[in-house]
Parts: sequence; C-alpha cells; structure tokens
Amino acid sequence: MLILIAMLPASVAAQIKESSVSTENPGRYERMDFTIKLTGKWENPNLMEQAKLDMILKTPSGREVKLPCWFDSGSSGKLSTWKARFAPQEVGTYEYTFRYTENGKIRSESKPRKFTGVESGKKGFLKPNDMWTLRFDNGEAFRGVGENICWESRTSDDSKFFKELHEQHDKYNYDYMLPQFAGNGGNFIRVWMCSWNFPIDQQRRFNNHRYTESDEYYNPSAVARLDHFVNLCEKYDIYVMLCMGGGAARTDLEFFTTGEAKQRYKNRARYIIARWGYSPAIGMWEFFNEIDNIQFRDTKNPIPAEAITAWHTEMCKWFKENDPYEHILTTSISHRDVEGLNSIPEMDINQKHIYKNTSAIPYEIKSYEQEYGKPYIIGEFGYEWDWSKNFDEFGDDMDNDFRRGLWYGLFSPTPVTPMSWWWEYFENRGMVPYFRGVRQINDRMLTDGGGKFEALEAKCGKAEAFAVKCGKTIYAYIYNQTDETVRDNLVIEYRSGRYDVACFDPEKLEYVPQGTLSAPTGIHFTKIEMAPKAGKVLIFTPREGN
Repeated sequence: MLILIAMLPASVAAQIKESSVSTENPGRYERMDFTIKLTGKWENPNLMEQAKLDMILKTPSGREVKLPCWFDSGSSGKLSTWKARFAPQEVGTYEYTFRYTENGKIRSESKPRKFTGVESGKKGFLKPNDMWTLRFDNGEAFRGVGENICWESRTSDDSKFFKELHEQHDKYNYDYMLPQFAGNGGNFIRVWMCSWNFPIDQQRRFNNHRYTESDEYYNPSAVARLDHFVNLCEKYDIYVMLCMGGGAARTDLEFFTTGEAKQRYKNRARYIIARWGYSPAIGMWEFFNEIDNIQFRDTKNPIPAEAITAWHTEMCKWFKENDPYEHILTTSISHRDVEGLNSIPEMDINQKHIYKNTSAIPYEIKSYEQEYGKPYIIGEFGYEWDWSKNFDEFGDDMDNDFRRGLWYGLFSPTPVTPMSWWWEYFENRGMVPYFRGVRQINDRMLTDGGGKFEALEAKCGKAEAFAVKCGKTIYAYIYNQTDETVRDNLVIEYRSGRYDVACFDPEKLEYVPQGTLSAPTGIHFTKIEMAPKAGKVLIFTPREGN
C-alpha cells in the first residue's frame, strides 16, 4: 500500500492529505483503486461546481489524461474520503497527481507519484471501426451477438398475461441471466438505468426488492448492484450498452434547455464515468431510450427537435472531453427521426427500434448508413410491442421473428445484431440456446475475413437472400417469408470458383454437406427447398486453388 502525502503549506484550508493505491504494477486495461483523504468545504460534494477531485495522469507516451474521482464519505470542513478507479491503456510508467477544486478554483494538488502498467494480454476498450464491426484497442475486430436484458425482475410487474413470469426473482436476475446468455454465445446486452433498475440517484419507491431506501445523494444499494453487474459482465466477457436515462427537471423541455438541468445531468454523468468508466465491459454509453417518445409525450406541445439535438450535441462533446476511455456514444429513437440527431459528428453510432416490421431491418440499416455515413444498430426489435396482448396466441411467430432478426443482422452491415425485446418470454420458451449457432457463424465470419466483410448481390426466387464474403469464404442466408413451401435457385453474383457447400443447422449446430459446386460464371445453387417462414444458412468454402 503506497501512501502519498500532499506537499502543501499547512495554512491552506482545503488540502489533500494523503492517498493510497491498490497496486503499483497494474495490468493493462485492469482496474486499480485509489483512496484519497482531503479536507474541503461544500454544501454538496457530489456537485462538481462546488467541489471536485480529478486525477491528472501523464501516460508513458506523453499524453495527459484527466480522470474524474468521486466523493465517498465525510463532512465539509473535516477529513473526507474520495475514490478513483483507473484502467491503464498503455504499458510503462505513469506519473500522476490529484487536483482538488472548489467553486471553480484549484485549492490543492498532491505531489507527483508514479506507477507502472504491465502487459496483461487483455484486448482493451471497444471503439468504432467500420459499418460491420467494432474494434478493441488492440486492433481485434468485434461483432456483438446481442439481446436486451434491460432490467431484473420487478416487485410488481404490469404485464396483463405474464405478470407471474416477470416477477420470478430467482430467474430474472443478472446472476442467473448473464451466465446463461454468455454460455449460449451471447456477448452484448443493452441495459437500462431507471427507477427500478440501477436507480443510483433515487432515494425510495423502486418497485424492486433489491434496493433499499436511503437519504444519501447516490443510493448505496443501487450503486453496489451496478458494481456487481459490471463485475459479472467482466467475468462472462459480455459488453454492455448502458442506457443512462434522464434526470429531474420541472418539465421535459426544461430538462433539455436550462443550464441547471444540464449541469445536474453532467454531475450524474461524471459520477458514472468515475465509478464505472474504467471497465472495458462498458461497450457504449446510451443517452436515452426512444427519445422521440419523450419528445412527443405531450402531443399538444412536443419538444422542438432543435432542443433535443442541441442537448445531445452538447453532451456528446462533454463526454468526449471528460471520459478518458472514449467509450462509444449512442442514443435511440423508437420510430420517428429527430431532425439533426443522426448528423451529430460526435455521436459514434446511430440507433432505432423496430417492431412489427422485422423484414425491414436489412434495408433500414443500409439506408441510414448510406445517408449519414456512420454505423447503425437496431437496439430493439420484435414481432409485437404491445404488452397488453397474450403472446402465447402467436408464440411460434414470436420465436420465428426472434430467429430471423438475428440472421438479418449478421448478414447486414451493423456491428451488433438486432437486439430482441421480451427477454423473459424468450427465456421461458427455451430460445436462449439459439444464440449459440448465431455466435458460431459470427466467429467463423470474423476469422475467415480477418474482420473484413463484403456484401454480395444474392437472389433466390420468392425467398429473401443475403450473401457476405469473408476472406475467400461466402456465407448466404435465405429466408422464405411466404406461407408456402418454395423451391428456388440461389444466385450469388461473384467470380468463378469451386466450392464445398454446407448447410448449417443452428438448432443442432451441424454442418450438413451439400456437395461441391463449380461456379464458372457465379454461384448458382439449385433447387433449394424452403418451408414457410423458415430460413437457411449456406456456407461456400473455396477449394484450394480458388
């Protein structure tokens, strides 16, 4: 344990007294913890305009990094405890100090000290790469096989037909759901912070037995649960789109336009970055769930689009300046575009949600990417959005929609597969194992293409057909969306060659040989029989010499 004593005159009222660090030789991308003792004066130490502590680091490559710290305990005018979590992104010697600020003025700075980051073999943080993939800091390509697991069971669920299912606390908790999801191939989830899930700035009325009432500014039980969740994600190699949600204001419009509301949001965001930003498991920060629904919550007085876009522009720039790890930024719409929102330069990935129109997913992804020149994600999709309906009346349609949405994503230029909603319902129907086959093909595509994907033109009569070239291997997905059995020929526009053909069964995880194909003028695979509402995955592996 290293103790650092501030070298400052005793006459200074606000003073950093000492600090300790958990390790002097942290692994690259691995968490290290700091505890800092200081005296200062404030009314609320959680508001950075009154008091804030930053860790200033000089990296081995010479960059300066500013890491926000957070208040832990203590009182104004007395010795208080502050915390910091940091994950070094470079190997070598770091130099760092702590800088304490009150009311916008620097009041104390500690003596410089050092630690040395060592290689850990870990991949690092996710960053944007291209339309098809994200990349880790080490350059390795990543594609998410994803699902919404937005919250744990509620104490009192509002579903008309599935209330009892959704209130099963022993199953619908992250300790059960995350290892099950990861064990079946899932590697990316979307999660909400809201009044019943990770309500860090809420004192009471949670509708969730996991949280306890508290008068503290940040609720200890919610903070501890989010700590535990992040640890679980790291353990099971799952990456998270964390939807942070909004905050308090007198009206929705004032939330987006007043300086007071924006400052309150930044204070909360600073705490989130300080406490959980260190983790590579945080794949993306998402500002809002379906911001267009908030925009039109008051249908007679909708929030002007320019106010929402200006708010997102300001917050994107603030995150870029205050998140030392440069996590990916996104926000989401339901179905109505907000003018200007997709064009914000600092917004890394655009996103929308699609219900009752899964067949449109491939075309929506391509059209948005072509128009705005950045990756696009379908953050929610489903056969039905209306939770007042009994899904069991069309359960097979729900399952089939779940399957094809994943394959649409895998064969479209998106870095994360479309993420299904209704996770409890699908888990109860035994659908989670289906992720295994999708992940298996996903990994093969990444390996074959070295992270590169090339879309090819494909046709198959009445059926939908999609084809992707990864390296020299060609993958095709065919879906018969009609109510009749079809028997058609698959045509893929690509140069000649000889291929061994296999049909992949995602349920059995089997590759069924389909013979060898000679393709002198392109791929023509004949007489593919497709049952109604069924899909197939074909793999064309080149013979040596292709």
